[in-house]
Amino acid sequence: MGTKNKFSMSDTTIDVNVLGEKIVKVLKTIYDPEIPVDIYELGLIYDVFVNEDYDVKILMTLTTPNCPVAETLPLEVEEKVKSLKDVKDAEVEITFDPPWTQDLMSEEAKLELGML
Repeated sequence: MGTKNKFSMSDTTIDVNVLGEKIVKVLKTIYDPEIPVDIYELGLIYDVFVNEDYDVKILMTLTTPNCPVAETLPLEVEEKVKSLKDVKDAEVEITFDPPWTQDLMSEEAKLELGML
């Protein structure tokens, strides 16, 4: 991506930081069906990359390798991020390194689950 925070596409300049905020907003609408907290606050999203072509790659994990939504949750993330106007394509990569722990949850998520 270089040092620039803006890219030009079809006479439109898109601020990558603004796009990043939109992506996070979408991620916060996706919930793990077993836990009443969105995947972003749960700490399942490890990183989001946006390249010059507005292709998005999301590095995420699941609460366990045997998570019942292992097939559907990444697909939902991919499709919802792709639905953003400024995103050309989206890809989700699942990793278990490092493995998810409750320490990755935001304070908001811990409060919601009565852990604080």
